[in-house]
Parts: sequence; C-alpha cells; structure tokens
Amino acid sequence: MVSMEHIASVKPVADNKEQQRVHWKGERHSTAQDNCREDGRGCEDYRHMTLETGVVSNTSGSSRVRLANTDILVGIKAELGTPAPDKDDKGRLEFFVDCSANATPEFEGRGGEELASEISNMLIRVYDCPGCVDLQKLCIIPKQQCWILYIDILLLECGGNLFDAASVAVKAALFDLKIPRVTVTQDEGHVELEISDDPYDVQTVDVKSSPCIVTLSKIGHCHVVDASQKEEACCLARLMLGVAEHGTITGMKKEGSGSLDPSSIDDMLDTGKRVGIALNKSLLESLEEEQRQGKKKGRTGFLR
Repeated sequence: MVSMEHIASVKPVADNKEQQRVHWKGERHSTAQDNCREDGRGCEDYRHMTLETGVVSNTSGSSRVRLANTDILVGIKAELGTPAPDKDDKGRLEFFVDCSANATPEFEGRGGEELASEISNMLIRVYDCPGCVDLQKLCIIPKQQCWILYIDILLLECGGNLFDAASVAVKAALFDLKIPRVTVTQDEGHVELEISDDPYDVQTVDVKSSPCIVTLSKIGHCHVVDASQKEEACCLARLMLGVAEHGTITGMKKEGSGSLDPSSIDDMLDTGKRVGIALNKSLLESLEEEQRQGKKKGRTGFLR
C-alpha cells in the first residue's frame, strides 16, 4: 500500500501549472514502475465498480455503472426497422453518446461532442465483429424487417476511464434487454407481424461473446489499466482494446501524441487480453447473480 507520506508528496510544489504537472508525472512514473499506484492499486487493477440493471422503466434494457467517480447510464430501445443493405439478414445496433453538462464544466455547450463521437465510434468498432452479438436472431424477415437496438449512453459524471466503463454499461444493458416476441403470418400474400404483449413472452440477447473495452495507458516505461483522471493527464499514449470472453480482440485503437514501440504494444496486448478475460468473467458472474436475486436485487459490486 502507498503510505500517507507518499500521497502527500504528490501535492503541487509550485503555483505554476506546468511544474505541477511535471511533478505529478514524475511521481506516477516511479509508482507505476514499482507496480504500486498512488491509490494502492497494482498496474493491472481496476477500481471498485458497482452496477445496476433495469434502472430505466421505459426502455427495453438499461444499466447504470459507477467506476469510482465515473457514472454512466445506458438505456436500450428496441424498434422495428429495415436491415442494412449489406447485412440484409441481420438486425442493427446504433450507438448514441450524450455527455451531460453536469458531468464536467468542459461539456458545457458543445464541449462534449468530440468525446461522445469517440466513444460511440469505438463501441461501433469493437461490436462490428462476427459473434459479438447474434444479429441474425434480431432479423424478422430478411431484407424487410428487423429489430434495431438504439443504445443511448449518458455520461453523468467523469472520473477517468470512460471507455471501459461505457462498454461495461452497454454489455450490462444488453444482458438486461427484453424484446417482445414477433410472430410472422401470411394472409393472401400479405405478410403480417404480430407482436406479443405478454411481458414474459420475450426474446433475450446472449452477451457472453460481447466485448468489454480495456484501456491501457502508457506512463513512463509501464502501462496501467483503469487510469484515474490524474493518471490520464500524465499519459502521452494509450491503447484501447475490445476484448471478448476468451481473450479475442474485436477492435483496437491507439490514442495520444506519444509513440509505442513494437515490444510495448506486444506487452500491452498480452495485458489487455488477460485483464479483459477477468473483467468479462467478473461482469457476467455479477449479472447472473443479480438476475437470480430478482426483485430483491440491489447494487451489485465487483472488481473489489
């Protein structure tokens, strides 16, 4: 564990913001290299995370995830629509991200639009991989009718590591998803759809192969997962990976002005796979436990 004396030494040593940043950066370099960060975590440790599902009543599925000071709400609406021309036998996923102005002053006005676009594009990338979600089960009539899942992500508070938290919230909301069962009938050449109004006659989505995003931030010669806001300020390069249940990488993106040499990338890929497998396993166990609790469920915590 990090001593109180060491934590105190991270305080700014001068009024100059650049000197303050350099001092913080130096402290984080040394602690990361010792596999001990200022909050006592190791380089591959997440902060404690809590999740709830079924939190928004007028959606087909919803979740709320809190990762330290990061707070994200996800709601999914299932609506009938037309399949994409190049995937005419599959349903569709549509991601929308909204950065609440209350999350941080930086989001006031149109300040959060760029970040919202980055998060939605990353989610599109990691889910655009065969097997992440069985989209064929969302198709009702090829080339004509399918279910479109509109996934709305609201950033309520920002405390670092938004991409990972958003991906966990999306996977939890997909687990909670309940779509009315549709019966297709033909009468004199006309196709009719009958949507069940029985709340128990529903279709669910298998999320076992759905990915979680693992962000690895390079600090000095080391890389850490679940960077705090202070650690993110000291990071010049980071690698974001979409990792499925068995370590399959479904998407990847490098961000930041710093460079990553090939050996560092290999190490980060290995770490990302290892951490991603553990994250997916812990998340699914927590979701299944919450499902067993039914109406008596409360907030489910994991990654202690």
